[in-house]
Amino acid sequence: MRLKFYDKKDQASIVQYVLAEDQLRFTMAPQASIELAERDVNRHAILAMKDDRLVTFFVLHEKDGVKPYSQNEQALLIRAFSTTMQEQGKGYAKEALQLLPAFVKQYFPTINELVLGVNFSNIAAQALYKKCGFVDEGITAIGINDKLKVMTYYL
Repeated sequence: MRLKFYDKKDQASIVQYVLAEDQLRFTMAPQASIELAERDVNRHAILAMKDDRLVTFFVLHEKDGVKPYSQNEQALLIRAFSTTMQEQGKGYAKEALQLLPAFVKQYFPTINELVLGVNFSNIAAQALYKKCGFVDEGITAIGINDKLKVMTYYL
């Protein structure tokens, strides 16, 4: 697996990326996330590719995007994290999260913290993030549909 920045030539992969209705309670669809990223230089759409197939998608959000989750100006927010329906249960989300620290160090060398907000009701995602080294320090934030648990990974 490899992580890469979204490029317009990846659009066909985005069109084929499918999320179930219950996933959309917790995350934003890649196409909508990309549209926001195209208008905001501080949002970076990231694709996790397995054998040239898009399996996992997320956005890295710098600067103001992080503020509701961390006061650290050298933090980066992970948002809209998902795995396409056809590829769930194969460990791709975990693998993408494990590759992320090296990717961030390469492309965002001043970043020393990754943060994310996960819905309190999304127990499976919380368990995944914990397995990948994210910690819950008791901080919460307000999401679109639910209260969020803020989890942190220190680089």
